[in-house]
Amino acid sequence: MDYERQPYRRCGRSGLLLPAVSLGLWHNFGEGKSLESQRAILHKALDLGITHFDIADRYGPPIGAAEAAFGRIFPRSLRDEAVVTTKGSNPMWDGPYGKGNSRKHLLATLDRSLARLGLDYVDIFYLHREDADTPLEEQVAALDHMVRTGRALYVGVSNFSPENTAEAARLLRELGTPLLVHQPPYSLLNRRIEKSLLGVLEQEGIGCVVYSPLAQGLLTDRYLNGIPADSRAAEGRFLTADRVTPEVLAFVRSLSELAGARGQSVAQLALAWALRDPRITSVLVGASSPEQLEANVAAVDHLDFTDEELATIERAAKEAGIEG
Repeated sequence: MDYERQPYRRCGRSGLLLPAVSLGLWHNFGEGKSLESQRAILHKALDLGITHFDIADRYGPPIGAAEAAFGRIFPRSLRDEAVVTTKGSNPMWDGPYGKGNSRKHLLATLDRSLARLGLDYVDIFYLHREDADTPLEEQVAALDHMVRTGRALYVGVSNFSPENTAEAARLLRELGTPLLVHQPPYSLLNRRIEKSLLGVLEQEGIGCVVYSPLAQGLLTDRYLNGIPADSRAAEGRFLTADRVTPEVLAFVRSLSELAGARGQSVAQLALAWALRDPRITSVLVGASSPEQLEANVAAVDHLDFTDEELATIERAAKEAGIEG
């Protein structure tokens, strides 16, 4: 493992360091992908100094497949050198206890995740989404119980509002289990967290690990000449063709020009841009091949932006009508 390949950032005010670029197993770890291809991606991640692996109970398909694949290919000799995360809240089995953020479901789904992962504990367990039907006090008490029983070292939330994030942090602080991290979407095409969530995280000392920093592939050169037949947009997988608008393409073309001047690809520029804010702990990237992962990690070779470059990005977004 090459610990010099990329920088490591402190997660909020905790003692935990995470790599600037982390591997998400949302895509490419499940049905239709060979175990050998998944193993090659995981081993390349380790070679690149990626110590943080983000999963969820439902990732697949089928549901649970990403955890099961990770459990089969992760080298147990490196357990103490890796941060492995998973999430709950998702519909996982039939009946009234198969989803949501009740204590009943959360503890059961974590135990099932640990069995699939082949691990005694996860480093971070997230509430994957809000649950208005369960009192927040019950949700955070379940998180606290996970830590106290050794099932998780840290806990976090994902896709929570700024208000519920602050309240969850307060309740967990009273229980003695800090809220370590929030995981929201963030990219040049989705900047909503800048309005208030990042301020809450900074005030509370909570880290921020962002997903979809490439907007499901829109912030790459993949769609500049049309929609490829094998792309997510063509297949409707997490990205639909109607999102590949002329305005978005105009914006990406502007980014491509700037990226070329910086010696980067559009994807590398987009990842570096997300990491420009010191409140962002890490960006999660998926990969369909070891080569793609290596290219994404190369974003850390040029993370600095001049004021003129940032102004160029803002101007291009405004001209294309991109609200973010």
